[in-house]
Amino acid sequence: MTEPTAPPLNLAQPWAAADGRETPPLVGDEREILTSYLDFHRETFALKCAGVPVEQLSERLVPPSGLSLHGLVRHLAGVEQWWLEIQFAGDESRPQLYYSDDDPEQDFERLDGDFAADLAVWRSQVEHSRRIAAEAPSLDATGIHKASGQPVSLRRILVHLLAEYARHNGHADLLRERVDGATGY
Repeated sequence: MTEPTAPPLNLAQPWAAADGRETPPLVGDEREILTSYLDFHRETFALKCAGVPVEQLSERLVPPSGLSLHGLVRHLAGVEQWWLEIQFAGDESRPQLYYSDDDPEQDFERLDGDFAADLAVWRSQVEHSRRIAAEAPSLDATGIHKASGQPVSLRRILVHLLAEYARHNGHADLLRERVDGATGY
């Protein structure tokens, strides 16, 4: 039998405990782990936008990149809709958010709208996405992947959304750092 080891003296800061995010569980079934990590990343993104002066939310602060926090919130609302509402649930009853074939980059390029309204759209879309995922009978349930016409599982979609949020949270971290030096969310 091995002796228990002492915990390291220099542990990473417990960011989630300090900022209100719920820390994902250390143990749980696959669905619980995937959805809790996705919610953690969603709230991380919201924190990166919180407290930024309105006039800086639409600024492209890391040239030559055209990214802004406003553009990211619009993009992520569209991503939620595309993957869970349209491809998984098959619901195409509403126009796509911040996208059209004639103007495919409007999420990042057309930032003339109100950030607070776009943030509310994102939050609403996140809630809709949560309901869709919660109502699915299992992670093996499928929708139709639009690009290929092949089935796509809820498991695959949740992993894709995790990757999407992780990537864009990195972008948002750089943008936020340019605003006020805040990092570590």
